[in-house]
Amino acid sequence: MPFVTEVTARLENKPGRLAKICAAMAQEKINIRALSVMDSGERSVLRMIAEPVESARQVLTSLGVEADFSEVLSEELDNKPGALARLLQRFADEHINVEYAYTSASGPGKALGIFQVDNAKKAIQVLSHASGPSTVSDRDSGRRPLHSR
Repeated sequence: MPFVTEVTARLENKPGRLAKICAAMAQEKINIRALSVMDSGERSVLRMIAEPVESARQVLTSLGVEADFSEVLSEELDNKPGALARLLQRFADEHINVEYAYTSASGPGKALGIFQVDNAKKAIQVLSHASGPSTVSDRDSGRRPLHSR
């Protein structure tokens, strides 16, 4: 299944806070597969995919960081121009709203896409079709690319 557990924490927006968390994760041999930090005034919103999850929970608790854990979609993408755009267009074509997303390099020529969507069941169907050999390009689908509409 393309689900992974995402950690969401709201951090004090000050120098060294993120470094301290990442150093503690490294010390406990926790792999951070993807990470996003957004400024929201006095607090920053940290989202990350960290494995193993329970170890990440223990580290955050020991640092006094309150965190939420939720399931999000994860998809490996080709790390090349247009790969993300094609997947997002497939979501749009199926009327799936992407509430937020972020990516991270995941290996030679690959990227890991993390997606929070409004219809996970439908998105899984799209992902299962997008990863197969029958992936259709915009040119082959008979549709004009979104940027030319």
